[in-house]
Amino acid sequence: MAATGRDRQIDNLEFNVADIARSKAFYGAVFGWAFTDYGPTYTEFSDGRLTGGFTTGEPVRPGGPLVILYADDLAETQRRIEAAGAAISRPVFAFPGGRRFHFTDPDGYELAVWSAP
Repeated sequence: MAATGRDRQIDNLEFNVADIARSKAFYGAVFGWAFTDYGPTYTEFSDGRLTGGFTTGEPVRPGGPLVILYADDLAETQRRIEAAGAAISRPVFAFPGGRRFHFTDPDGYELAVWSAP
């Protein structure tokens, strides 16, 4: 995922996929994306402007990728999200490279926010 300096901006898109190799083959052939593997359940992709990931660590979610925003201060961002009326759908958890949590907005869309350690 991208580095700091982009506080409260969309930083990453994450697709839950059934087969990472199949997704890499498809997006690589169609759009020319480059890939960096981070273990057997996650690969990062880059289109030259934005990074994202394919993961098999969660169920496939039809309807679109997970939009991930970056925050310099994860706790403060969570506080603002909750104060604005959104629900935390997945509490803060660690992953290689940082920590993140998920929330649902007032219309029910799930998004995530991450921060470097």
